Amino acid sequence: MKILILNGPNLNLLGKREPDIYGNQTFEEFFTTLQFQFKETELAYFQSNMEGELITKIQEAEDKFDGVILNAGAYTHTSIGIGDAIKAISVPVVEVHISNTFAREQFRHQSYISPNARGIILGFGMQSYTLAIQSFLLNKK
Repeated sequence: MKILILNGPNLNLLGKREPDIYGNQTFEEFFTTLQFQFKETELAYFQSNMEGELITKIQEAEDKFDGVILNAGAYTHTSIGIGDAIKAISVPVVEVHISNTFAREQFRHQSYISPNARGIILGFGMQSYTLAIQSFLLNKK
């Protein structure tokens, strides 16, 4: 199984940004842990602060990956384009958030991704990504 993990804006700052919400570990450090934990799964990772780059990666996932794990960061709440890109591909997408977005500011309660995602995992810290990978392994095509 091949899974693409996409992270959106400001997630390159994990480990430094608001550690009380996001923790002290960088995503690159956590990604190494995921690769070790899921040795039988081919994991790829891409992060961008640019909406168009994320849309392109979503589109490119078609016929290359069995699933996409997407933490679009703030674009979750603003990007109709990312929502449309997910709708346009047949590869299932699981929406992930490190924090519980419903326990935060009101504007974070809206998602343009959720209506087109297979599922949503939020509020479990970095383990949200682990749970998303497990969901794909449990629901293999």
